[in-house]
Amino acid sequence: MRPVLRSLAAQQGGVVSRRQCLAAGCTEVELRGLTAVHGPWVTVRRGVYAERELWEAATGYDDRARLHDRAVHLMTQTEHVMSHDSAARALRLPLLQPLHDLSHLTRPGVGGSRTERGVKHHLTRLPLGDTVVVDDVEVTGPARTGVDVAREHGLAAGVVALDAVLARGVPRRALELETTVMWCWPGVRTAREAVALADGGAESPGESLTRLLLVELGLGPVDTQFPVSVGGRVYWADLRVGCHLVEFDGRVKVRSVGDGGVASRPAEDVLWEERRRQTAICGEGLGMSRVEWADLFGSRREATGRRILAEHAVTRERFGDRLPEHLAERAALVRRTTPRRRSA
Repeated sequence: MRPVLRSLAAQQGGVVSRRQCLAAGCTEVELRGLTAVHGPWVTVRRGVYAERELWEAATGYDDRARLHDRAVHLMTQTEHVMSHDSAARALRLPLLQPLHDLSHLTRPGVGGSRTERGVKHHLTRLPLGDTVVVDDVEVTGPARTGVDVAREHGLAAGVVALDAVLARGVPRRALELETTVMWCWPGVRTAREAVALADGGAESPGESLTRLLLVELGLGPVDTQFPVSVGGRVYWADLRVGCHLVEFDGRVKVRSVGDGGVASRPAEDVLWEERRRQTAICGEGLGMSRVEWADLFGSRREATGRRILAEHAVTRERFGDRLPEHLAERAALVRRTTPRRRSA
């Protein structure tokens, strides 16, 4: 890639337009060669290119979708703000992968929306309020983006996104104000429900979806990030219902940092420490269920719900429904004095 184009790509999230290439001196024949089947460039969107090395390194769903978002922004000449999924990707908010891969932008207009060539255009008669600029692209702010994701994709996706928004310090009132102006918009009832259920204590989409499952099972209230103090050490449990804890187990906990995980030790050491952790926690008069990602979808979700209800019933029979005073007092003290941290 010529130096001038490489500089433009660096400013534009890795993409350059055909018009910019021609202005930099590229010929039509050269462009055809560069974008050939095994050429050094790939066509991200008609008239927008990225280096093949960058494209092939973008192995995650969000990585390639983010390049597509930048291509859409680059080629859209009318006034617009990137929104919904595109804004969530720019803001690094977690998304459940939707059925259809689309870029989203919001434009001033009468109202309504339309989808064409992989882009969903949302028209609005109302000002967007607070927007933010991410890598030179204007996107809807975190509160509006989280609410839009809930309206667009439903309760589960909305709770996942809004949990992350609250975790970043955005007040719940800001989310409620966003839904107030959407009094008759499509999906606003779902968005309001997602706002009511959102909890900034969730540290991953898996924890958000597990909490949502507990709510649907009629268990609650659900306490997030519950600290258990044992022998001078604090163990943080993902979720608590009465005397029963529910832990979400993601592979990231045992995957090494070099492979995209958080483990700084061999997997067997992490698993052994987790076993000791569970023994210490349950020795305080608490029960525990464990959930993994596959347990939260499809036919396994219903089976997981039945299992959690059965395990919760055993805990209730052994220890009762109410958290013992000494555990409640210790937890309150820890929360006042100790920052949240992973203990395993």
